[in-house]
Amino acid sequence: MSQANTLRLMAVDADDLKIISAACQDGVCKPADIAYEARKRRFLIEFNRFRWENGESDAQQRVRSALSLEDVTGVKARGLPPKSADLVLSLMSVEWEEGDEAPSGQFRLIFAGDGELVVSADCLDATLVDVSQPWPAKNRPTHKE
Repeated sequence: MSQANTLRLMAVDADDLKIISAACQDGVCKPADIAYEARKRRFLIEFNRFRWENGESDAQQRVRSALSLEDVTGVKARGLPPKSADLVLSLMSVEWEEGDEAPSGQFRLIFAGDGELVVSADCLDATLVDVSQPWPAKNRPTHKE
């Protein structure tokens, strides 16, 4: 894969995570693409990310990406289908809420339709990596104001 087409971002604070969140917006996946590896203390979600970094150009593209959250201590789901479901989920944002004892806190992954994953972690440590070549996207995601 060409390095020119590869996005690789790391977040260690809330400002960094805002950049990752913007890149993840409108990423689509299925419940089976979400994994919590308790022994490795890692949460992983793979999804087809819309390449917002292309701006308003005619080159609308998606790319397969992986978001990894480290030092994870637990995951709770609300309003999401079971892992066996064949529904498509649309990731809207990734947020960080500090806990009572810094640097611990919670990642909140918000999905369209009010679904949410709350990922508890000892610290904010996130990585977003493109893992495929981009392909043409049929539509540009839109949102109601």
